Amino acid sequence: MEIIITKNPQEGSQAAFDLIKKVVEEENAQVFGLATGSTPEGLYQLIRESDLDFSDKISVNLDEYVGIPADHPQSYHYFMEEHLFSKKPFKKSYLPDGMADEETAIKEYDEIIKEHPVDVQILGIGGNAHIGFNEPGTPFNSTTHKVNLTQETINDNKRFFDSIEDVPTQAYTMGIASIMQAKKIILMAFGENKADAIYQTVKGPVTEEVPASVLQKHDNVTLILDEEAAKRLNE
Repeated sequence: MEIIITKNPQEGSQAAFDLIKKVVEEENAQVFGLATGSTPEGLYQLIRESDLDFSDKISVNLDEYVGIPADHPQSYHYFMEEHLFSKKPFKKSYLPDGMADEETAIKEYDEIIKEHPVDVQILGIGGNAHIGFNEPGTPFNSTTHKVNLTQETINDNKRFFDSIEDVPTQAYTMGIASIMQAKKIILMAFGENKADAIYQTVKGPVTEEVPASVLQKHDNVTLILDEEAAKRLNE
């Protein structure tokens, strides 16, 4: 596990961009696992402003809310279109279908992941160390599944909605086993509110109660942290 500590999120986003640029230009990565949320926004801005070409690449996103159509302003389809795809289109981009029934959504997305093995997976991390929407207690052998979001995650997401009653309570997410199949994983974490999760991920036991701790078992992981997120690692 490589750890890169930067002064602030802006420098962290640049460090992540430099890694992406390298795998595109030098390693010919073809399939990119993408994350949503505020953490990767800086990275996506740098990609939009760059001369990198993804028109022959595939993207596979981690998750999508259940019950929200793709054109909803808070859907992850919409987020990706706004923050990346509108300026940097991929050959094909996949996200779970939040409007599909559970059996169909899961079966279809597992098949997509099987057909398009991820070369580079971008991750954020929740305050409870969730990756994707794999909340504490999610089995490490999980594939795509529907998850009931914890109250902590709902509270974290309410800033994106008019009221907490509007925040979805369920999501379809790529499972932990699927995430771990990626050849390379880049996890980004910024801010003091991520410090405890990062400490448990790096220095704690590998346990399903700390979903991101499973990354200790992956042989090609880079953590990109700002100083605030990394502040407990010297304990």
